[in-house]
Amino acid sequence: MRSRTAAILCGLLAASAFAAESAAATPEPSTRAGRAARITTAYIDAKVSLDYPGFEGLSVDSLGKERFPLVTMEPPAKPCAPTYAEVHGRRVEYRRAGAPDSERPRWSIEVRSKEIILESHWSAADPPEPLTVNADNNLCHVTLLGLMNSDGSIQLPAIMHFPDRGSFRISGEPKPMGPLGFKASADQAKVVQMSLPGATRERPDITYRWRVVAIHPKLANIGSDPRFDAFRRDWLNIFQLSPRWLTLANHVTSDTCAFCYYEYADIADRTPPLARGLTALDMVRQTLDRIIGGAKAYGMPGHGSFPEYSADTLPSLLIAAEDYVQGAKDTAWLAANYDHIKTWTDKMLSTDHEGNGLIEYTLSGNSGSWPEKIKYRPANWWDTIGFGHEDAYANALAYRALRGMARLARQSNHGADQARYRTAAQKLKAAYFKTFYDPATGVLAGWRSADGQLHDYYFLWVNGIAIHYGLVPKAKAGQIMDRLLAKMRQVGYTRFDLGLPGNLIPVARKDYVDHNPRFGGGKRADNTDGFQKYENGGATACYAYFTLAALYDLGRIQEADRMLFPMLKGFDEGGFQGRGPDGMSKDWKTWDGGCYGYEGFLVDNYYTLLAVLDRQAALKRVKPGAVTN
Repeated sequence: MRSRTAAILCGLLAASAFAAESAAATPEPSTRAGRAARITTAYIDAKVSLDYPGFEGLSVDSLGKERFPLVTMEPPAKPCAPTYAEVHGRRVEYRRAGAPDSERPRWSIEVRSKEIILESHWSAADPPEPLTVNADNNLCHVTLLGLMNSDGSIQLPAIMHFPDRGSFRISGEPKPMGPLGFKASADQAKVVQMSLPGATRERPDITYRWRVVAIHPKLANIGSDPRFDAFRRDWLNIFQLSPRWLTLANHVTSDTCAFCYYEYADIADRTPPLARGLTALDMVRQTLDRIIGGAKAYGMPGHGSFPEYSADTLPSLLIAAEDYVQGAKDTAWLAANYDHIKTWTDKMLSTDHEGNGLIEYTLSGNSGSWPEKIKYRPANWWDTIGFGHEDAYANALAYRALRGMARLARQSNHGADQARYRTAAQKLKAAYFKTFYDPATGVLAGWRSADGQLHDYYFLWVNGIAIHYGLVPKAKAGQIMDRLLAKMRQVGYTRFDLGLPGNLIPVARKDYVDHNPRFGGGKRADNTDGFQKYENGGATACYAYFTLAALYDLGRIQEADRMLFPMLKGFDEGGFQGRGPDGMSKDWKTWDGGCYGYEGFLVDNYYTLLAVLDRQAALKRVKPGAVTN
């Protein structure tokens, strides 16, 4: 039997021997006065604790290029039993202090080239505790992805995703396995808590396998082009599950926003299976089921400062539902939920109080109508800008939603509904361009307020989505894009590695909802002193997709590429995750790169990756030797 002093000495000697065996594995002191063994391969960097079963740091590179910004792992909240750790090559075994050599370890961690094997063995003398993975999300918002239980735990198989780095596919034996614990202590919590149940008397031997995977649509003609590394590593970045809300969310410890669900669904529909029996669309379905079951999300009355559904919430829910049904081919789910989905559709259509086919928001959007102290948020995702009444972005979404709902009605044998929704879509399209086109600028305005005024700040994404969804006459689409790109040159925006500004000129104070300087609200009437901060013209990849998609639709591949590839480089360098020196986060920036975000990680940025698929489609349409611009 070993004494505690002897056990510590043996652990240090074993770690030293381990270092001699592999130059990529070395013992090193912990930042918390513990001990750790560093084990690296081309795909994995693991700082394995020698004080408790688990990790002090962990990272992954799904592409095997040894890019390892290490994610700090906090020690277990509850001290584990006195532990002796012994290192054998790339394997670390944990036993109780003084245990004989013949006793199987209660936990072991083995790091292989592209996987980590974690084994747990039960004994009455040394019953194993759960192995915890407490990821510090200051630099990387680690998440579990999979089917979620009502307590927030995640069923196996599952994905552990490290945004901007890569993913582990987690499976367990023997089957069926219990779920993985998944918690975040509070809103914007700094640590995400994941746990693997240990062996029990009933299940005396358990093995978890974490296999490195790169999950993304397979595009043959991009080959191994490193310009697309971010596409390969970051495709899953848009998916973050909230154990608090039990839905897809902004990130693990943030809010869930119903008007974002269509973004998740669009990416999920193009995502290969996450594991056997698990798809990204399963998470979309569970999120929709939560809302159908009565849960609230931001953008809905009762969750956040909205007097009624935001104008883009119901369209988003409908698009997500159609994505799920068509992608999963789940006609049973459609049959069970058709009446509820129809209720969403009819509620959306009921907001057309003017009878012109356009949906409306309950607030006027009139200049100067927003109180100094925020009472209600405006019509859509851009919730510091005074969108109201007839919103060009929300109506573009509604057009797509109505067309999709007509298809769902046909599949459900509701012929009268199909005809009604198709007619509603046609009516909306007939009104759209003439309502929102601003002849003074030659582009589409963001909204028409109840007093009949257009509010036009050269919104790139509004014009992009309208072109992409076919709401702009073909003869006008190219001219509108010409005007926008000319304006971009005029104002001097060139930092495409930061994304795109939502608007190219300042939103006047009378049309800006949040007058906090931190969020783009200036003191001057023209709001130039708030410009480039947050939603008032700040650079972001959020909604940049629509500008890129419109350019690719128009065959203007070179112009789109001049924006896309710097953005991909920004993604690859982790430029949209984490915080700057002032503590503000990188998801929003001024045009010189100063940080003005607050989330730390905002999944909407990664919807832009969908543009890579639009680029591929555009290239296929180009005839050999044709000019693309």
